[in-house]
Amino acid sequence: GLTVTVPLFVLNQVSEERCEWLVTGMLKDKVQALLKSLPQRPRSRLVPLPETAARYAEQLSAPEAFGHGSLTDALLKLVRDATSLDVKRTDFKLEMLAPHMFMNLRVVDEHGRQLGSGRNLGALKAELGAQARGAFQALAGVQVKKSSADARQAQDAAPKGKLVETAAKAEATPALPAGQRYTAWTFGELPELMEVRRGSQSLVGFPALVDAGDAVTIEVFDEPEVAAAKHRAGLRRLFALQLKDALKYLEKNIPDLQKMAVAFMPLGTLEELRAQIIDVALERAFLQSPLPADEFDFKKRLDEGRGRLTLIANEIARLAGVVLAEYAAAARKIKDTKIQPEATQDAAQQLQRLVGKRFVADTPWSSLQHFARYLKAITLRLDKLRADPARDAAKMTELKPQEQRYWRLVAERKGVVDERMSEFRWLLEELRVSFFAQELRTPQPVSIKRLDKAWAQLG
Repeated sequence: GLTVTVPLFVLNQVSEERCEWLVTGMLKDKVQALLKSLPQRPRSRLVPLPETAARYAEQLSAPEAFGHGSLTDALLKLVRDATSLDVKRTDFKLEMLAPHMFMNLRVVDEHGRQLGSGRNLGALKAELGAQARGAFQALAGVQVKKSSADARQAQDAAPKGKLVETAAKAEATPALPAGQRYTAWTFGELPELMEVRRGSQSLVGFPALVDAGDAVTIEVFDEPEVAAAKHRAGLRRLFALQLKDALKYLEKNIPDLQKMAVAFMPLGTLEELRAQIIDVALERAFLQSPLPADEFDFKKRLDEGRGRLTLIANEIARLAGVVLAEYAAAARKIKDTKIQPEATQDAAQQLQRLVGKRFVADTPWSSLQHFARYLKAITLRLDKLRADPARDAAKMTELKPQEQRYWRLVAERKGVVDERMSEFRWLLEELRVSFFAQELRTPQPVSIKRLDKAWAQLG
């Protein structure tokens, strides 16, 4: 098999997709093993497999193809074109492949000592990712150069998150002052990317503003997603610091806050609810894409959003109030329903997943609009239980596998939910409405078939 030594500080930038390709010399064997793992119908249209594999490997090892995107996806396209069958990504049974068909990664520290190894990149990142980020940031703090045009081009040309090995001529600019605290945008332009060098290797770092409570600091991260999440929170803090008086006024004047806090009591305190409403208001008033990148953009955005802030906060508070009222009704209904323990237990779990302590802040705004309906559907479902318990049980049997596979995937991905998963998550709620409370209507038709189709897109 192929073993690649990975220095700790680059671990988070190693891409799963690039690992799939191994090296060109091993491509034919891997392609053949993948084809062999397909179900009989598509496989029979590709025989003799060794010849097909050799042909495909030749196409895939062309410089414009090799290492770009996912090998499985690239092969999937070739197979679909050749067989005219709707082959799915999950039809390739990766577990049938011999271990040496997966890249073995050895993670080492700066002295070459092995910290971990294995063929599962996700598991290595889960185990050593935080340590890797520390090592990367230590390096970035030592010498950070603003990314030059060359480095930016290299980043565009390279697959996302791939280790970028480019001898970009970065003009040496002073490092971003690590640890310095800012209460206003006084740090010039924040580059999207920076180049971090270690010997002959050139890595890409992603700078972000980081929320430090009464100020923000600038840090460089090794993963764009982590940087983006930190940066949003840091930017929100920077806006809040310019709006101290407006926020003081807002804190005292959120409509019906006391009343909402009573319904929110099983989840958290009035202060926590208020803080979420204000955070989401800041987010919606000032953090629409594209985010401001320099002082001029920042000030412009501040002036545009300032006048709308109270209005937006009132709108969020009103929606939170409606949701909390339905939440209280559903919770009461669950408590008072003494028949069909399976159904009430299922409803209780649904309620818990929908409305957690941070539901106002953590639910995408577009989805939050539908929450009152999802919660009303719980109450209606339990109202109907007595009349037709068998129907409820039958629908639950249909629903369960859909939900189980989704939450299993969330657990596998350590809670990181991308856009497609999120779409599937809200389809599950719509399916519940159509199963248990059709009178509330769903925005578009939804069925098990539609969910299966959405699931196939997740692969």
